[in-house]
Amino acid sequence: MSSIDWNPIEPLIEAARVCVISSHMRADCDALGSELALAALLRSLGKQTLIVNGDGVPEHIGFMDPDGQVRVLGETIQPEEVQGADTFFVVDTSAWGQLGPMADLLREFTGTKVLIDHHVSSDDLGVQVFKDSSAEATGRLILELAEHLGVEIDTQTAKLVFTAIATDTGWFRFPSVTGTTFRALARLVDGGASPPDVFSALYEKHSLARLHLRGRILSHIESHAGGRLFTSAVSQQDFQETHSATTDTEDAINSLLSIDGSRVAALFVELPDGQTKVSLRSRGGFDVSAVAEQFGGGGHRAASGIRVSEPLAEAQRMILDALLRALG
Repeated sequence: MSSIDWNPIEPLIEAARVCVISSHMRADCDALGSELALAALLRSLGKQTLIVNGDGVPEHIGFMDPDGQVRVLGETIQPEEVQGADTFFVVDTSAWGQLGPMADLLREFTGTKVLIDHHVSSDDLGVQVFKDSSAEATGRLILELAEHLGVEIDTQTAKLVFTAIATDTGWFRFPSVTGTTFRALARLVDGGASPPDVFSALYEKHSLARLHLRGRILSHIESHAGGRLFTSAVSQQDFQETHSATTDTEDAINSLLSIDGSRVAALFVELPDGQTKVSLRSRGGFDVSAVAEQFGGGGHRAASGIRVSEPLAEAQRMILDALLRALG
């Protein structure tokens, strides 16, 4: 079990009537699964819920939200509708920079503000914090909260939480996995989650464009620090020529970390607006979150992300320099 004392959240939930739930931009399975699972939990307690993000659900994980519960600020919901809620939940991020346009709404929100997260990095969001940085996924914390409140989750919620845990642990490969992880997974499978179905939905329905882009990423791999650090980059030209999208880079970084002898991997992605998204992964104890925080990013010791305004070449130079210094 986590180190979180859930007792203080009980009166907050009891007093809530209309709850807005949000997470970081470019939601991954843990963010999306946590949002949807928390919404289901709150609805079972008689609360109205609104899930609102700064951008839409990435296409490759759209199967998690078949009913289109997630709304996009400024597109399918307006700020005044969000401000009409009385309780604001933020899940799976503790960083202002990751909230996108939802950050301003959180700052202006006058009701109760609650954070549930498992990341090490943390800004002061002016919220009541329920965090366990040793937990393998925020989704598992939502499951723990449900059990604390005596709420029995349904089959769809079990699938969502299983997906959150499976992906945030690299399908149970990361050091964050413990016996607690597998005990939680057993309860989720008993509750209707099907590991083969989740795996197939995530990894066996790729488009041809996604695979063509993966080939580009692999062909661009470079070795640094005597084979301890591997990097690759994706330009807008790569996306255009393969007819792929930014979301098609998801999980590609794991191929870099699979190289024998690698300790750290970095994938640089040129975004349409000229900014650069950087994914960092590590093994063997190297803390990539410490490097990410230097550039306003954050995450876990073994998996972190950065978004910088610099163009691709400049972002590669400055972040590669920081990684090499950290590697010694």
